[in-house]
Amino acid sequence: MSRPRGPIVLASGLAIATAAVLAVSAPAASAGVTGTTQTAAGGHCDRQDRVAVPGAEKQVVACLDDLTTAGTVASGHTDPADWSGLHPAGAVNPTGVPGIQVDGYFPDTSTTNTNHGWNHDAQFVLRLPDRWNGGLVVAGTPGNREQYANDFTVSDWALAKGYAYAVTDKGNTGVAFHKDGREPGDAIAEWNHRVTQIAVAAKAVARQRYGRLPARTYAAGISNGGYLVRWQLENRPWLYDGGIDWEGTLWRVKGDNLLNFLPPALRAYPEGDNQAMYDAGFAKGSEFLWPFHHQVYWDLTQRIYREEIDPDFDGATEAGTPYCASGTPACDADYDYDARKPYRAMRKIALTGRIGKPLITIQGTLDTLLPISRSGDVYAQMVGERRPFRYYRVTDGTHTDGLYAAYPDRLRPLLPCFRSAFEAMEGWVERRQSPPPSATLPRPAGGDLVNECQLGV
Repeated sequence: MSRPRGPIVLASGLAIATAAVLAVSAPAASAGVTGTTQTAAGGHCDRQDRVAVPGAEKQVVACLDDLTTAGTVASGHTDPADWSGLHPAGAVNPTGVPGIQVDGYFPDTSTTNTNHGWNHDAQFVLRLPDRWNGGLVVAGTPGNREQYANDFTVSDWALAKGYAYAVTDKGNTGVAFHKDGREPGDAIAEWNHRVTQIAVAAKAVARQRYGRLPARTYAAGISNGGYLVRWQLENRPWLYDGGIDWEGTLWRVKGDNLLNFLPPALRAYPEGDNQAMYDAGFAKGSEFLWPFHHQVYWDLTQRIYREEIDPDFDGATEAGTPYCASGTPACDADYDYDARKPYRAMRKIALTGRIGKPLITIQGTLDTLLPISRSGDVYAQMVGERRPFRYYRVTDGTHTDGLYAAYPDRLRPLLPCFRSAFEAMEGWVERRQSPPPSATLPRPAGGDLVNECQLGV
């Protein structure tokens, strides 16, 4: 199947950005210090006129009184629909972080992202707080969402700690993302390139704004964003000091990936075959979540990602036949990854576990989109015991914190555990404090589950 989009346009912009970071002249006067102490980087929005994102085709720079969602919702510098459903009701977020926001895009040929009326992919957001702690947090988006998807879960909290924040839309968005690229696997492969691109560019912009490069850089992300963290630490570790992976998607050439555990679920769930569901990796105790995931996630996820990796499975049909019954010709419920062997496409995006910088992974034991036994547990085995890695299995956590409000007695949000993991990473990198050992975290008997999480004793 030929892809209608043009080639991925990356090389020139990334080369320019890399040169801007690596070919550094004598530093300007230092603004701020390394470590966790926040110090003023100058006046409000100081050096705003110096901000020029290397390689960007378009940028819009704004001086804001509050870079957090409490301010950007009102000012129009975020999109609440983009981060809807990703955090639990009752989560408390910081507010009141003044600074500079840069919206823009890098050269690209695809047009799935309609934000700002630009109809242009490779959109990004950079946020530069007035009071900088010397660090940078880099993110890619979960699912097929646009660049504001992490604003509540990652950006608000990072900014309040003093970090600069950079995020990309991954170069394509929406449920038709698979139309991007010339060959199977190209669209997802572009995600990884775009994260590298924004990381390099953000370092250069930090130097423009604050007078020096970041002293430390962390990658962070949820779901597909967690996959991006893993890939960056495996393939571009020199850009980062560590990463926090929240239930990252697992892609492998051979072995577990969503294309070999979702089809059995699509066959088994409508037939009420619980044992087949358990055999596919779905946890006992997650049965109450199956109706929602069958209606919302399993079918669509299987079809659009299979279309990206193996478009010829169903011939000219684009993204399969929704909710087809097993036995229907070219039905995704009967897709057999191991028989089809779309290895060439998968090699473009596959993970190895060979991380080059510290990584902390968190995942819920009741994840019903990416079952923990077929994703987080497997990736932990791939990383092994000799690399800098911690893995926290959160009892009663599921893939979407937004479901917590419907089942507060059965589910536990992962957002506070992500934040605890981030702080553990800071201690690991900056103060050489080893995080608690990898463990399955029991559900607390009481306390504020929405805002508190302890990784260890």
